[in-house]
Amino acid sequence: MQEIPVYAFTGFLDSGKTKFIQETLEDERFNAGEKTLLLLFEEGEEEYDLSTYPHKNVYIEVLDQQTVTTKQLQALQKKYKAERVVAELNGMQQVGDLYMRFPENWVVAQEVMFADSTTIMAFNANMRNLVMDKLVGAQMVVFNRLEKGADVMPFHKLARAASRRIDILYDYTDGTTEFDEIEDPLPFDINAPIVEIKDEDYALFYRDVSEEPQKYDSKTVRFKGQVAMLRRDKNGMFAPGRFVMTCCVEDIQFCGIPCRYAKAAELKSRDWVMVTAKVAAEKHPLYKGELGPVLTAIEVTTGAVPAEPDVATF
Repeated sequence: MQEIPVYAFTGFLDSGKTKFIQETLEDERFNAGEKTLLLLFEEGEEEYDLSTYPHKNVYIEVLDQQTVTTKQLQALQKKYKAERVVAELNGMQQVGDLYMRFPENWVVAQEVMFADSTTIMAFNANMRNLVMDKLVGAQMVVFNRLEKGADVMPFHKLARAASRRIDILYDYTDGTTEFDEIEDPLPFDINAPIVEIKDEDYALFYRDVSEEPQKYDSKTVRFKGQVAMLRRDKNGMFAPGRFVMTCCVEDIQFCGIPCRYAKAAELKSRDWVMVTAKVAAEKHPLYKGELGPVLTAIEVTTGAVPAEPDVATF
């Protein structure tokens, strides 16, 4: 079955998504005549002008992001013989919920978030779960409507709280743009003989090692975590980790790392341990075919006492 690339654009109402998509589809470098299904899950004040496109193979459909089904999407692709999909998503809905309903052969090729610099901090203060939902999966975030010379550090920190790999672009009102080049040193020494992870730095460590496991390959790390037993690989493995809160109390989840340990069966679930282990970038069922961090324990000490609070945050 032919894969259908999906270009997804997220952000809240009036964040600049429509304008960007319109300009992109007017560009011959992007729109060379491919049959494009343009899905609108949010209707803003701006409208699309198909007459300006270099080719007429763009087909607009307005859908309800909450109720659209896989069959509806498949039918639309078949109706227009679409070779790709461009989707303007509804900022008030969860991105992942929609992706779960994409047809099996639809693959997200790129996800870009647009954020109005004059309102995004208010959205983050009142609806942080929705802001983080967009940032976590995006390859790039565009902070627009910035005055030249404005302090960009709050926007940098907001994006980096979700991902250390996301590209950040600042779009200024004078028409210029600028990529973010602010360096974010890790709070621990990754080149130390033993990389010591403090309790308050576990969430950052977990995200970094998950995003770039090769960077930690053959490194030795030490951190404090709770014992979690794996449903698979029960013999000789467990997953030390901590509960992590990304954006709000409702978003708390356990973030553990698979760890080989001969005496894993002697450990008790939810007990706190201090783990010293060697990291390897490997495939594991938890990572669904992708490379991820897998630990091999050098030492596991029971009776560790967690710092307060015991829920880590980014």
